[in-house]
Amino acid sequence: MTTYRILPYTGADPRSISEVVNNAMAGKINNTGNITLTASSATATSLTDARLTPASVVLFMATTANASGFKDDMYVSARTVGSATISHSTNIQSDRTFAYAIFG
Repeated sequence: MTTYRILPYTGADPRSISEVVNNAMAGKINNTGNITLTASSATATSLTDARLTPASVVLFMATTANASGFKDDMYVSARTVGSATISHSTNIQSDRTFAYAIFG
């Protein structure tokens, strides 16, 4: 996870505000990561990320060929503060890797 500058709740100087706003406008909103599904007979993979909440929406993008053919066979079955459960069928491939974005 790349760390982007955040602003203090008490305010900041104009240069800091400009940097944060310009980064957000350029798509640098610090809500992405990567995950590889568990390769075994398991049918769930845990996604641990401090930005997750029970109200979060998690979107996935396949980043490997094996992941591309598997993306319709997975869903987020549970969300809590700091983690989510990705349910999927048995996965025998060790490279089913996805980029994800968290909203909310």
